[in-house]
Amino acid sequence: MTVAERLVNNRVHALPLEPRGAVAIPEEGDRFALHLTSQNLDVGLSTLAQMLGWPKSRIRLRTHDIGGGFGLKFFTFPEYALVLWAAARLARPVGWISDRAEAMLADVHARDHVTEAALALDHDGHVLGLRATVTAAMGAYLSNFAPFIATQVGNPWITGWYRIPAARVDVHGVFTNTAWVDAYRGAGQPEASYVIERLMDMAARRLGLDPAELRRRNLVAAEAQPYRTAMGGSFTGTDFAALLDRLVADAGWSERRILAMSDAGHEASPPLRRGVGLACYLERTEGVKEDHAWVEVTPEGEILALTGTQSTGQGHETVFATIVADHLGVPLEKVRVVQGDTDRIAKGHGTGGSRSLAAASPAFVQAADNVVALGRDHAAELLEASAADIAYADGRFTVAGTDLSADLFQVAARAQAATGAPLKAEGIYVPNFAPTFPSGAHLCEVEVDVETGRVRILRYLAVNDFGRVLNPMLVEGQVHGGVAQGIGQALMEEIAYDPGSGQLLTGSLMDYALPRADDLPSFETDFLELPQPDNPLGIKGCGESGCIAAPSAVVNAVLDALAPLGVRHLDMPLTPEKVWQAIRA
Repeated sequence: MTVAERLVNNRVHALPLEPRGAVAIPEEGDRFALHLTSQNLDVGLSTLAQMLGWPKSRIRLRTHDIGGGFGLKFFTFPEYALVLWAAARLARPVGWISDRAEAMLADVHARDHVTEAALALDHDGHVLGLRATVTAAMGAYLSNFAPFIATQVGNPWITGWYRIPAARVDVHGVFTNTAWVDAYRGAGQPEASYVIERLMDMAARRLGLDPAELRRRNLVAAEAQPYRTAMGGSFTGTDFAALLDRLVADAGWSERRILAMSDAGHEASPPLRRGVGLACYLERTEGVKEDHAWVEVTPEGEILALTGTQSTGQGHETVFATIVADHLGVPLEKVRVVQGDTDRIAKGHGTGGSRSLAAASPAFVQAADNVVALGRDHAAELLEASAADIAYADGRFTVAGTDLSADLFQVAARAQAATGAPLKAEGIYVPNFAPTFPSGAHLCEVEVDVETGRVRILRYLAVNDFGRVLNPMLVEGQVHGGVAQGIGQALMEEIAYDPGSGQLLTGSLMDYALPRADDLPSFETDFLELPQPDNPLGIKGCGESGCIAAPSAVVNAVLDALAPLGVRHLDMPLTPEKVWQAIRA
């Protein structure tokens, strides 16, 4: 048996709360400080110096609090170079901020794939093969990352959780008379996951199987990992069966299915139809060659944790401070995270691809260990003992077997006086491009008004494996934000151009619909903590997961509600008009 469909992954905009902007300020020595909204200052510094023909030493990049990034702010835009050039030409500060209309028109867009996909199965529901032909819009200008998004980011793992022995994906990148495309939360993985999860639901309906049961029959077992997919990707460190079982148990899956199929059990009038959808995802987070962190202890009683990653609202300031404080045994309020300054932070890889916590945290642990090792010699001099007899615990150096001790800050003052330099050490984590592999199963329950086409989400449950969870509240926030953006793509967001003139039709927030609080339910989350085997702290990324899983879960739920009415497939976004038209067709 084969199921096939033409699947559209609609063009969307990241639309962070804060648009892109920059202010260039002249400094002494013919230098310029550029304050900008960026997720990656290290790359930005090199790119701007190259664009302007300046030495990197002439530019200082500063990033402060950022009102969202989502990949849009990872790269260097031409306006930043122009602001620097103008400040140099005029010898005075020059600032620029994008308004929302400019952002809609000139920022990078994302997604915009049309995929002809087919899935072959035997009569028992075991998948035999997957075939997909992707037409990926690049826009009018080619980003160096856009072809990678459409090919290598998601497609090696397009088979998802499942044992699929044969797969082929052909990708055709096409220039279009539109804005260029680039990274947006998930970058290629939401597109790939959407293909397999929609096909699995279609196959379950054709075979008359429970969607959860069809998935269970095809799962890659935990003991079969490391597992290499038919597309050449590999993954390890997760247990798909345990995740699916947890979701089924948390959701009361069988009861939800029965309720949806009967359209009973609620006080709604008959025109309201209920549906429940399931989606599973496997994510490959971004791996890098190395990451750096520094820990500096000041005599004044403060510990600085310096990082080349960049928070755009994820809470790095909290989690990195917690890691350093716990490792050094000092109060959390003593630690301050420093980021976003190329004069103070020599190198870094920015924030993108859900990599920051997994890569920077081991570097901070190493930096904390190194600062203690450096401090031990100074503590030995201060306490008049051999360094071999100095122990460290709970923020204090102690001579073994005695009550002689000095706290970390006293030792830092001694080091400063002796060397003229602060007590500071670097940590370097070298993962050799090793990614992490978060995964999860999401459930969405919807109610569709067949008289208006309006979709209302009644319940959304996400069970995720992010490895070791250091701060559950921050992780839940990341899941909530990603799911909200995925729901936006599924139900309402779409960049549209007039096909005759090429004029942008969605040029403002009056025309481009973003989800609001009353469009979303109260999210439910659960975690299955399966440590990443090759990460020193067992951490996996978490920031993009919701955006990967939510579109499939929402669309599967809506089509489950509409199946008795003969609606087999709809392309995102599932706007009320589109749903209403499909019901009447």
